[in-house]
Amino acid sequence: MKWTRKAAPVEQSEREPELSVYQQAMRNRLLAAPVVPAPEPWQPVFEYAYGVPVGGLLGIGFATHPASGHDLVMVVSHDGHGLFDAVTGEKIARDRDPGPEDSTPDAVADLSCPGLGPIAGSRVRIAGLFGGGLHTTTADGWTLEVVTPAWPNERVLLSRDGGLPHAGPHGEQWWHIFHSNYSTFRTAGFSPSGQTIAVATSSDLSLWTRGPADTLFGSTEA
Repeated sequence: MKWTRKAAPVEQSEREPELSVYQQAMRNRLLAAPVVPAPEPWQPVFEYAYGVPVGGLLGIGFATHPASGHDLVMVVSHDGHGLFDAVTGEKIARDRDPGPEDSTPDAVADLSCPGLGPIAGSRVRIAGLFGGGLHTTTADGWTLEVVTPAWPNERVLLSRDGGLPHAGPHGEQWWHIFHSNYSTFRTAGFSPSGQTIAVATSSDLSLWTRGPADTLFGSTEA
């Protein structure tokens, strides 16, 4: 007679605690907030609501144009690398066949890829599928948050009130500017200059821009 050892029963994990009244109210508030345009001085860079299509997008990173000083956004995708002017929206450089050692940022410790076009010779850190991150605040008080009140669809919130929990009415101190309910979210954040907001999904890149005069160091407002 062959004896077999019975496997120990799988222990059931404790049940997740239910949301508190406060947490449920916050979740309901986020769910009820519709997508609205970003407030002044932010302006969309691309014509379409979901930005510019980039099939198979893996991640993005920021750089600065050495001549114009404009923010640049480098895009890494399954189809190669591209470089966008974040002020005009123009695609100013393209590499459809980067070397295998540089095609994706996970090949190096700092998650970077080689620059192209006007930033050739430098490296750009890429945030997205393989990790990394972008700035979530600016020097003059803007905050960007990614929330998921209805997983797995991320929502991007822009605010001037210090972030969650948002005390004021939606559309006055905080704005739901992007809902990733059609494609896989990759990353969102500000450029180091604070003049660009970028949101990347697996299929699109969305950008918003503001001028240097609208930042802390260029504004005349108190």
